[in-house]
Amino acid sequence: MIIQNVIRFIAALLLQGLIFNQIGIGAYLFPMFYVYYILMLPFETKGWVLLITSFLLGLGVDFFSNSLGLHSTASLCMAFFRPGVIRLLTVGKDYETLVYPSIKKFGFSWFFSYTVILVIIHHTIFFILEVFSFYEIRQIIFRILISSIATIFLIFMTQLLFLKREKH
Repeated sequence: MIIQNVIRFIAALLLQGLIFNQIGIGAYLFPMFYVYYILMLPFETKGWVLLITSFLLGLGVDFFSNSLGLHSTASLCMAFFRPGVIRLLTVGKDYETLVYPSIKKFGFSWFFSYTVILVIIHHTIFFILEVFSFYEIRQIIFRILISSIATIFLIFMTQLLFLKREKH
């Protein structure tokens, strides 16, 4: 399990740094696929491990992006809120140990809610810190929405790709 998470960490960092950072379309669309790593960590990941790995992933993306800590701060905040979102969405439900959140295990509705909430938290923090002003609030909201839609689309395409692969 640790090796799988290390491979995922490296893959998320390299995909974001080498491919998705180059896809920014105009001033609005910035797919941040690397958050998929944070979303896919097992439920019982210890809090300190979750926070440290999320921070390091964000710091690595900051290095590729030259973004002065924006990704590391947004990733750290996303990781901080993740356990609360999981508790909110799984009220009264138990989950097995070593389970990764996925469409296959929890269904489309649960995974969609989980992904949307955490991606919007991440993107909101990122874009507010990037502009560091509420003067252009409409533009910030538009950037959050467009980039969140692109990121969520990529996450779901990845989930569906691996879902099909598991069925065969």
